[in-house]
Amino acid sequence: MNPIINNDDTVQLQELTQNAYAKKIPLRIFGSDTKSFYGNKIQGHPLCLVNHVGIVDYEPAELVLTARAGTKLREIEALLHSAGQMLAFEPPYFGEEATWGGTVACGFSGPRRPYAGALRDSILGVRMINGKGEQLRFGGKVIKNVAGYDASRLMAGALGTLGILLDISVKVIPRPQLEMTLVLEQTPEEAITYMNTLAGGPVPLSAAAYVDGQVLIRLSGTQAAVQAAAVKISGQEHEPSSSFWQQLKEHSHPFFSTETPLWRLSLLPGSPMLKIPGDWMLDWGGAQRWLKTNEPANLIRDAVQAAGGHATLFRQGELKDQQMKDGENTPVFHPLSKPLASVHEKLKTAFDPEYILNRNQLYT
Repeated sequence: MNPIINNDDTVQLQELTQNAYAKKIPLRIFGSDTKSFYGNKIQGHPLCLVNHVGIVDYEPAELVLTARAGTKLREIEALLHSAGQMLAFEPPYFGEEATWGGTVACGFSGPRRPYAGALRDSILGVRMINGKGEQLRFGGKVIKNVAGYDASRLMAGALGTLGILLDISVKVIPRPQLEMTLVLEQTPEEAITYMNTLAGGPVPLSAAAYVDGQVLIRLSGTQAAVQAAAVKISGQEHEPSSSFWQQLKEHSHPFFSTETPLWRLSLLPGSPMLKIPGDWMLDWGGAQRWLKTNEPANLIRDAVQAAGGHATLFRQGELKDQQMKDGENTPVFHPLSKPLASVHEKLKTAFDPEYILNRNQLYT
């Protein structure tokens, strides 16, 4: 399939990076900046990839798509939709101008993630520029590519700290024939048990969440499979089926309309509710939990770590203003254990020896 747009400015991007490496100038890599709220504050010479655009390759029969980093996510999803296909990980935009590179760099996955795989599970290969200005290629453009260490998937969620993404290849999936959302009234504890029970059964489950005393279950698949599962679950149908999941994915649901700090907690899906004061929303069948609270960061992280998880300060809200007054800074990401910190440091040094790429965005 011919590219719909084709603007490859790799040479220019390489030259800029090589110059920054030689002079040890930090770079701030970004696309449309729709997710600039996320991560620790960084400073550096701006390096924008919004003009590095194009669908490099797309063959619907092969279920593989390759696009350049600056390509708009909406253009990619529109192209897939026209062929009856979709991205398995249901990525959030957080802004109409969201780019392909920013989507991958942030590593965000939507409500479908536990049942269809995370963003990193879809990545087949990347072409990138490291911190020395060298062009590297990892993985490939075919699903059965297992040669060597899968370094391409390290780029998902790395926030540009390991390299400047140029092209990313992913596998895609067919769109389901039918989707239906069912609603049931339950307590949080009942919802956790119920969502995990469904996930272990023969049900075409594609999303499960809990908020405001209601558990919402999305079914996706063939018409016969969805309708049979709906009879078994016997909840009230939510219309339109996609509206709640769109609001959850894009944080446009009323739950997220607040200046209270918003935490994203990653836990085992069957973990009991943590006794942290605040307002809760559960996603991913209980594996991803959103918490609005003014409780101290150390209290939250200690409780989550004791439960075997980790906590990310997703949006700082009022906390950011208070920190500016106090001259303090609460780390966005959960502190690493010494072994993990050592792995992070070795990877960073291997890809970016002068630490010029999005310095401090993940860890100082």
